Amino acid sequence: MSQPTASVGRTVHYVSHGTPVRSDGSQAFPPACRAATVTEVDQEDPGRVGLVVLNPTGQFFHPLAAGGSVYADEAGMLAGSWHWPERV
Repeated sequence: MSQPTASVGRTVHYVSHGTPVRSDGSQAFPPACRAATVTEVDQEDPGRVGLVVLNPTGQFFHPLAAGGSVYADEAGMLAGSWHWPERV
């Protein structure tokens, strides 16, 4: 599935931002794929969605009103973006 058009209720992956890089170049938590559910879809740009992201430490709400999340394919893996789950 490479189409960026999602619908409410679909499960996607969200790429977290991770923690800031320390002065020694390390990160406590590097960017990672997290499970997310689409909560809303931008009618003018269906590749931009609102999400609820499921993190090990709790839920994170990323609504369209706060900017939402944009589609990036699995090769892009841009922090703050979403993509379809990889097939395993």
